Amino acid sequence: MIPSRETEEKRQHSTAFIPYSHYECRLPMEFMNVPMHWHNEFELDYIVEGQGEFICDNDRFTAGEGDILLLPPNMLHAAYPCENDKLIFYALVFHPTLLGANSSDRCTIECVRPIINGSMKLTVCLPSNAENYTEIKACADRIFSCAHANSPQMDLLLKSELLRFFWLLEADEKILCRKDSKVNYTEIVRPALEFMFKNFQQDISVEELAGLVHLSKSYFMSCFKKAVGIGAIEHLTQLRINAACEALLATDEKIADIAFHCGYNNLSNFNRHFKEKTGCSPNEYRKRSTK
Repeated sequence: MIPSRETEEKRQHSTAFIPYSHYECRLPMEFMNVPMHWHNEFELDYIVEGQGEFICDNDRFTAGEGDILLLPPNMLHAAYPCENDKLIFYALVFHPTLLGANSSDRCTIECVRPIINGSMKLTVCLPSNAENYTEIKACADRIFSCAHANSPQMDLLLKSELLRFFWLLEADEKILCRKDSKVNYTEIVRPALEFMFKNFQQDISVEELAGLVHLSKSYFMSCFKKAVGIGAIEHLTQLRINAACEALLATDEKIADIAFHCGYNNLSNFNRHFKEKTGCSPNEYRKRSTK
């Protein structure tokens, strides 16, 4: 199931001219966490330092230095640094066209498109005991080197290395296998997640969210926690505080105005939640981040 365009991550990661973007993500130094979101590109992550907790659809796991993650298009995912730790990772977000997804040859039809449309299950955190793991890791290093170089000539090599990367994955059923039939809690609560992402500035109740997915309040709360790892209200708070962090760094707005635009009618509640999530006051956060 592909989610609605309304709540797709707003950042544009790829264009027809340059079909990928390369990032260095530093949590919680630059932002607290990566809240639940999705995009229509693949994402390849390489953890450089520290460890964090990742949620990818129904899967929740801890990954640390040296681990490699591969996320297919349209997968809801989030990342949180572990308590008292930092999480630094490289991320390459690339459009399926880099793998020739628009072609009609047999390798595209049988090997690439099943990953894109979800008929093949992909183990997101590539296991270190997988066949060819040493080669997979070396290939990932070359991929990020190409992306960092950011030139037309290195884009040629990047395409080549991405195709080799997926070829290496094909060798091990620990990584690619037919999809199982277990309950997908993420799909159950996806409409509620999309609604929260779009409307976090508004007053939202658990009852309202449960109604969106046609579940009782108690069963919705259970499904949501299994899918996201935290309760709906805590997730809503994270969305609001993350938006506030971005506004504090990107604008000169007054803190009271930022609080209001992020869904808080009470400044003291905003300050309390902000300090709980970031460890400092909004004013301290703005000063610390501008040094």
